[in-house]
Amino acid sequence: MSIGLYVLLVLVIFGVVALLLTPDLFRPSPEAQRIFDVVTSTRTDLRTIGEKERMQDKIVGIATRLRMRLGLAEDPHLKERMAAAGMHSSSSSEIYFASQFLIPLLGVVLGSLMRSNVLLCVLVFGAFGYLAPDIWLKRKTASRRNRIRRSLPDSLDLLVICVDAGLGMDQALLRVGDELAFSHPDIAEEFAQVNREQRAGRPRLEAWQNLADRTEIEEFTAFVSMLTQTDRFGTPIIRALSRFSEDIRLKRRQHAEEMAAKTKIKIIFPLVICIFPCLFIVLLAPAVMQIMAGMTAMGK
Repeated sequence: MSIGLYVLLVLVIFGVVALLLTPDLFRPSPEAQRIFDVVTSTRTDLRTIGEKERMQDKIVGIATRLRMRLGLAEDPHLKERMAAAGMHSSSSSEIYFASQFLIPLLGVVLGSLMRSNVLLCVLVFGAFGYLAPDIWLKRKTASRRNRIRRSLPDSLDLLVICVDAGLGMDQALLRVGDELAFSHPDIAEEFAQVNREQRAGRPRLEAWQNLADRTEIEEFTAFVSMLTQTDRFGTPIIRALSRFSEDIRLKRRQHAEEMAAKTKIKIIFPLVICIFPCLFIVLLAPAVMQIMAGMTAMGK
């Protein structure tokens, strides 16, 4: 075995041992322990906690203590990304931090087990393990945005119906969120977040602006601009909502037509690569075989 492989094995063993000894090595100071004792509840927890939740709590606890000992502050931008992906739990950022620490370590272990190009495999697996949580978070955020964008016309139609029936904007928002809780849970969750911010004392336009910033969907940005203009100029809200709903429906139809027009170009490659060769074989193979048989007979 080469010296590089021995060095990698020593580093992997050191990382695993350090990870196992993290709770003991990074024990909180006496002052911090007294604070923990004060804020810790002594009431009996009657909830039923499974093994999955217990393991998750242990990992989150280790990640939290490790981050505090290393002096790494919580990234506010990461919390915004988590909220955009639909993860509002307080432990989401800690789980993300733990995954960025454990998955590269696992990649290094797997790369060290390769029989050839060990150093390259360790670097590639470690880098991929570090980037994998970020890639997963981006894909989850994009998927959630697409679901919200598809459900927006239906929610606006229901909002127009509720406001036209006599409900206020806030009551209509609650009713639409209740109606869409099963069919479109993502946008219902965002509407519930807007309602919670308004109940906490935040102005309506500011709560809607936070929704537009959190989802980063251009339709919500246009909706906030429409509400701002309606509030400023005193335009009837039902008229503005109806017009905006029609525009969203038109834009959705135009997007569908655009996607249908693109399929004519996209289908060329499967036709040329997969279908045309099969057609040529089926149509020309018998003729080619007959010609070859005739040429063979003439040669004899």
